[in-house]
Amino acid sequence: MSALLRRFRNHSLVQQLIGIKGNPKVCLVIEPLWGIPYNLIAPFTSVYMYAMGVDDQQIGLLLSIAMVAQVFFSFAGGILTDKLGRRLTTNIGDFVGWSLACFVWAISQNFYFFLIAMLLNCFEQVNQTAWYCLLVEDADKKDILGIHTWVTIAGLLAVFFAPISGWLIGRYSMVPVVRVLYLIFAIFMLIKVFITAKYTTETRQGIRRMQESKSIPVSSMIREYKGVIPLITGSKATMQTLAIMVLFQITNLINTNFMSLFINQNLLISEQYLAYFPILRATIMLIFLFTVQSLLDRLRMKIPMAAGLLVYIAAQLLIIFLPAKQIGGIIIYTMLEAFAFGLFMPRKEAMLSLSVNPKERARIISLLTSTMILLVAPFGYLAGLLSSMDRRLPFALNIILYIIMLLVIARFHEPTFKEGESLAGDEDQEPVLQA
Repeated sequence: MSALLRRFRNHSLVQQLIGIKGNPKVCLVIEPLWGIPYNLIAPFTSVYMYAMGVDDQQIGLLLSIAMVAQVFFSFAGGILTDKLGRRLTTNIGDFVGWSLACFVWAISQNFYFFLIAMLLNCFEQVNQTAWYCLLVEDADKKDILGIHTWVTIAGLLAVFFAPISGWLIGRYSMVPVVRVLYLIFAIFMLIKVFITAKYTTETRQGIRRMQESKSIPVSSMIREYKGVIPLITGSKATMQTLAIMVLFQITNLINTNFMSLFINQNLLISEQYLAYFPILRATIMLIFLFTVQSLLDRLRMKIPMAAGLLVYIAAQLLIIFLPAKQIGGIIIYTMLEAFAFGLFMPRKEAMLSLSVNPKERARIISLLTSTMILLVAPFGYLAGLLSSMDRRLPFALNIILYIIMLLVIARFHEPTFKEGESLAGDEDQEPVLQA
């Protein structure tokens, strides 16, 4: 056992986590405060809404309305992040977008309660830009893939708490259990706000942007966005990243909001078992990240990302043609999806960190996120409409989108960086991804 522990401690990922300092370390350590309650609830969100009288088409409508609202909050996020700083903006977003939203979700009774909760949750988009900057801006570039890998691991470790919700739902019933879990979620996010405020510091780039924007009216900062747009459209790397963000977000929206409903209603698997599939998924991902990941780091980015997309396609095909009550097939689907995620997700996040101009990171990420949400928004309603016709159709759409992503990444290479080079960057530094 001691030899196994020594081997684990000496693993490159563990050594990297030990060596990370400052804001990235704090952000990684407290990430389970979001990940644990989120993963307790995630398998049941659409089933919870369905149980409260919200049908497939209304679920899709809620998603599209929320995403339209997110465009505004994402756009505002870049300005607030520069004006108020990364730390304060992160905390405001966590409080309003999660604590208050989860409280409303806990007492929801019908379509309109869910609408209010989702609109409050849209404020979380304000903190997405700020948290992202807080996480990476003072980090070394050599640590970026590892940091995003540990963000993924933190979420995966939280998944192992999911059987608690499955056990509770089996013992009692879904609606009261999910209500209590939402209240717990609200409390955990309050704790996260306190720790972030106490133990993080403003980033160097954040201090610089606060000083630069202090005397600039918000109206002027909005007009300044026209100068940021060429930094996006003029960079092939940033445009590639935007395309991947949009396409993957659509597939993620479909899988997150319609897969559990499909498994429950069409494949006839009881609600109490829904929490156990994420456990298998997390186990496969953790094994992958601690074994295969180090080998893939030596490969070009397009190779593992493309492989991940091919596995995603295979998983979607499997679930589409799977007969009802075949829990073994769902287990195989879950394993395939986990492997695909491990191949694809950390590199996708690293692409975002490494492909934007560091001087305008907050506003570029804000614009990218706003554009992504705006383009994705119609697909919430479209997916709901397709699901109301045939619950397999949204996953057929996913296959088409994965194929398009394969074409997008085919012409690009993994970024390179120098030892000790920080993401704070030089003001005139160009994005590092190149065609």
